[in-house]
Amino acid sequence: MTDLVYRLAQERHLATALPGPNSEKLTARRRAAVAAGVGSAVPVYVADADGGVIVDVDGNSLIDLGSGIAVTSVGASNAAVAAAVGEQAEHFIHTCFMITPYEGYVRVAEELAALTPGDHEKRSALFNSGSEAVENAVKVARLATGRNAVVAFDHAYHGRTNLTMALTAKSMPYKTNMGPFAPEIYRMPMSYPYRDAGVTGEQAAQRAITRIEAQIGAASTAALIIEPIQGEGGFIVPAPGFLPTLVEWAKANGVVFIADEVQSGFARTGAWFASEHEGIVPDIVTMAKGIAGGMPLAAITGRAELLDAVHPGGLGGTYGGNPVACAAALAAIDFMREQDLPARARRIETAIRARLEPLAKEVNTIGDVRGRGAMIALELVKAGTDEPDAAAAKAIAAQALSEGVVILTCGTYGNIIRLLPPLVIGDDLLSEGLGVLEAAVRTGAGSAT
Repeated sequence: MTDLVYRLAQERHLATALPGPNSEKLTARRRAAVAAGVGSAVPVYVADADGGVIVDVDGNSLIDLGSGIAVTSVGASNAAVAAAVGEQAEHFIHTCFMITPYEGYVRVAEELAALTPGDHEKRSALFNSGSEAVENAVKVARLATGRNAVVAFDHAYHGRTNLTMALTAKSMPYKTNMGPFAPEIYRMPMSYPYRDAGVTGEQAAQRAITRIEAQIGAASTAALIIEPIQGEGGFIVPAPGFLPTLVEWAKANGVVFIADEVQSGFARTGAWFASEHEGIVPDIVTMAKGIAGGMPLAAITGRAELLDAVHPGGLGGTYGGNPVACAAALAAIDFMREQDLPARARRIETAIRARLEPLAKEVNTIGDVRGRGAMIALELVKAGTDEPDAAAAKAIAAQALSEGVVILTCGTYGNIIRLLPPLVIGDDLLSEGLGVLEAAVRTGAGSAT
């Protein structure tokens, strides 16, 4: 990555305690206007953001280690993306691709064909959100195979719409009391190396395959859907061999293999897509988040014979592939390529591991440090055990925020600290943010004796 010029000073600065008075006023207004079911992890309101910082309405400048959940990889106000959005908006903001199409949609599809794994002939369809992408990938798989059953995995997160809630593993807060859910969804055990000690990737895959064949039958299975690195479930990286074994079985049995790369795609893990780390070629890839520099856009890209099996009108949506979002995506992809952000993500991983792996040896409340690229997690456990400690994760995140660093938690058990810094964050700012996190871990978790 070349030296970047930032619009905002890349510094941590606290003008008030957090949340500040202006944020508190907005919180009061919010309670009277916004549905309680829409949560926010951080009680500060943003006025500006750039590079690796978020500036709130009270003038506090916070280090951003969350990227809006892996969305603002190129920065929250990337100049190239902003210019592309403005230029497109001057011409037309919407026509609906299903009515009067436009080149931007086609150009995005061409880019996705080139970037996603595999050199087979591909087709793409564009949508608005990751949930939509997942729903449509399942639709394609079911129609193309003539089968109904879809296999998802433990700890999976695929969205909050009805079908994707069924695919998502965690009940609270995503699906509790919101059923009934879409039928013909089956859950299989995941490879979770930290909690699967001694089980190889191939063995974990065969465990799942044996259950699929016994409980569903290969001939009834339309698709396997899996995140190559699980996101909300805890940044779980399956053991080597797990994904290739599943892909091999799917191919042998005419089952569509769907890689959900909504969170892990677009340079986040040190490759354009996390699937590349194990050399797998999915039949369909679902994408969103980092695709368009913060504009709402999602996509599915897959084998031509699968997507072309759907009749005209079977895929689409009024806003899917909005022209402004397409312009943003093209600018973001160009920026990622020009700045070699996959390589930058790998350097970020090196920097994070250099700080957190020694910390894990120092304290006895970090069970695991894992992830790839700029997608790294700490699994927190009660001292000297492997029992999940969600309270510690919450306390550490709160302590970091009080000192001006935004970090996120996740995990089936709520005990994961996840780091998703913008890929354009400067080395010094990243180091400073990690220092705050280290201190919070020591304070909140205690040192080993």
